[in-house]
Amino acid sequence: MSLKAFQERIGYPFQDEELLLCALTHPSYVNEHPEEGPDNQRLEFLGDAVLNFVVAAWVFERYPSFQEGEMTRLRAALVREETLAEFAAQLGLGEVLRLGRGEEEGGGRDRPANLEDGFEALMGALYLDGGLEPVRRFLHRLIEPAAEAVLAAEADKDAKSRLQEWAQAERGITPRYRIVAERGPDHAKTFVAEVLLGREVAGRGEGHSKQAAERAAAQEALENIELELRT
Repeated sequence: MSLKAFQERIGYPFQDEELLLCALTHPSYVNEHPEEGPDNQRLEFLGDAVLNFVVAAWVFERYPSFQEGEMTRLRAALVREETLAEFAAQLGLGEVLRLGRGEEEGGGRDRPANLEDGFEALMGALYLDGGLEPVRRFLHRLIEPAAEAVLAAEADKDAKSRLQEWAQAERGITPRYRIVAERGPDHAKTFVAEVLLGREVAGRGEGHSKQAAERAAAQEALENIELELRT
């Protein structure tokens, strides 16, 4: 794909094509062609900051009922490597990356890290070439369907799964559950469960099965976490 065709695909004609060329230049290419520098690492640094700001602002405006924890989770899902690599793949960015011979032969055009870096660098180049508005227009059409998919997938997860993902991502631990009480006759027993994050009891719940009690405990823990994030 030519640079002209790529610009048509992304819907933005660069005033300074050197910025675009730099955004597409992997360090491995400059290692083999020093005269063709610089590589895209500085633009990647800038693009990462611009990307996070634009996505955070979009989430804030698009979902006015979301609390801080909900916004944080959605923003994180939209800017993680897998998501950005998918955006890059949709645009055919891998086809126009300038790679060193070894990197290309090793599958570098499809490598998620290269696609993520190139996408972030492209955001930096867009910002320098046209300001925030082109970045907003460009990103909004990508993140709208991605956000809907993330939220739909999250809705399908039960409280235990969501708590485990949060605990592992934020604290590097896995929740533990314990049944602390049983009440009632065998045919109508009620179980009481607690969920622990480390040594802390994060939530408590009841149910007519151990699994139901654990889910209730996880749900209370998630609600407690949301409350802490708001205060």
